[in-house]
Amino acid sequence: MKYFFIRLIRKINPFAFLYPEGDKGIEAVGHREYIGGNWDEIGALQFNFLVSKGLKPESFLLDIACGSLRLGVKAIPYLEAGHYLGIEKEPGLVKAGLEQEMDPVVKAEKAPRIIISDSFEFARLEQKADFAMAQSLFSHLPPDMINHCFKNLHACLVDGGAFYATYFEVTTARKNPDKPHDHGYFAYTKQEMLAFGEDNGYSAEYIGEWNHPRDQRVVEYRKV
Repeated sequence: MKYFFIRLIRKINPFAFLYPEGDKGIEAVGHREYIGGNWDEIGALQFNFLVSKGLKPESFLLDIACGSLRLGVKAIPYLEAGHYLGIEKEPGLVKAGLEQEMDPVVKAEKAPRIIISDSFEFARLEQKADFAMAQSLFSHLPPDMINHCFKNLHACLVDGGAFYATYFEVTTARKNPDKPHDHGYFAYTKQEMLAFGEDNGYSAEYIGEWNHPRDQRVVEYRKV
């Protein structure tokens, strides 16, 4: 099976709609800014958080919306060969991450497995994950797409596998946009975020604050 050695994302941005999604937007602002900047800070935050939750070199990690490899450049050298799994809808981000952020020797030795997909086709990776991470993905998606992510992921996690997802939290449910947007703003209540997991076959534990620079909160979901 051929893999593209290949994330998506951003934060509240008053200029969100001043440049397009996809390759033109990536070219306009660069692969680091397109996914929200804070490259080293958020990459290290994710990696250290996962290690604190039990990520080991022998673990299989699924980076959902892996983009230009902000987490990948930390996780790929740490994990055993072939144990980093990524999925991303924008090939331009993946290309930039692989060519501009990854050491070519490390890339060859660690053989990350990454696919291009805009519909959460995790099964194409042909490997169940011990851990999955979606950092800021749900801050750009409407509820139907979040549910689709949870449903597709369930079969691709090991029993008891952990999925960590971040989001912008509000105290009262709001009407989010109907369509996803890489630089749009979507926010959910704690109760809504717990329900996404519980309604799709996961136990859900609210973690909340985890030192995210834009105050995104995090929830742990476990496959049951």
